[in-house]
Amino acid sequence: MDETSFFPSGWVRRPLAKMHEATLSLADPQLALALLGTLDQHLKTIRDALDVTVTHRQGELRVCGEPESVGKAITAFEQLKSKLQRSGVVTSEDVAAVLALVMGEPPRESRAIDIFDAGRTIRPRTPGQARYVQSIRNHDLVFAIGPAGSGKTYLGVAMAVEALKRRQVRKIVLVRPAVEAGENLGFLPGDLQAKINPYLRPLLDALREMIDHEQIKRLMEMDVIEVLPLAYMRGRTLNEAFIILDEAQNTTVAQMKMFLTRMGEKSKIVVSGDVTQTDLPRHATSGLNDALRRLQRIRGVGVVKLTKADIVRHRLVQEIVRAYDEEGQSSPRHRPKGT
Repeated sequence: MDETSFFPSGWVRRPLAKMHEATLSLADPQLALALLGTLDQHLKTIRDALDVTVTHRQGELRVCGEPESVGKAITAFEQLKSKLQRSGVVTSEDVAAVLALVMGEPPRESRAIDIFDAGRTIRPRTPGQARYVQSIRNHDLVFAIGPAGSGKTYLGVAMAVEALKRRQVRKIVLVRPAVEAGENLGFLPGDLQAKINPYLRPLLDALREMIDHEQIKRLMEMDVIEVLPLAYMRGRTLNEAFIILDEAQNTTVAQMKMFLTRMGEKSKIVVSGDVTQTDLPRHATSGLNDALRRLQRIRGVGVVKLTKADIVRHRLVQEIVRAYDEEGQSSPRHRPKGT
């Protein structure tokens, strides 16, 4: 492992005899207190888990130990600091989840997602889903890539509902591109709203599992929740909003740029899609693939790749996805479209 790979900007590494050291400035006493925890409990948890020496003196956090362990500790403190700067709080659950990520382990206990229905509990059901949820908590822009049934839409909507309930945002905006999967919806009866409803139905279905129908209706009338086609996003700037773009593989490059630049102050964006199932015209470049290439190395952008192991629908769904993947690998020209 490249011993410099765990050292983000802002850290200074000083080699010691058989040891490595890194420092981070914590000049703000309130920031340091919240990051390290009451009686330095967060500091001690990271120190003991990674077998490093961690000290805090005169506004400077110093980590010493083996190169790999120091690097993981640095990554943990950086992620917690980022979380603290966004939400103003770091809990012991946050520390445990971040440690699990940097150590390459699933969290021992995935924190339940706080939704409006007090009688229901939603929590990640696989290590991949746990990484997805934690990435949303740690980043303002997250790309989630994975097959149908892996929880991309459902967990994204649940996190949006949690943010609204906790007043971290003022509204939820759920968006889908209006791209047809082999069918021409122009022949469907009804007005424009009736024609676009089939595109938006998966988002509404997820929402209705978390908030009762009357409450959704009231929140939509108050413009607190919006469910709309991607084209309706043009010209807007959304502040204090949780915005989800579903089926993002069906965006063009121009559409993706337009969508991402709608992001305003104190907003969070989740972009989800399956890069293997594109309904764009042949030879058109997917805006999702293009955005991943351009943006995945930008600090503050999270990328989570879910797999068939994260599918939590009916047990047959994993087998169905596997069968189509095998067919696609042997005959790529005849790979079926749609999810």
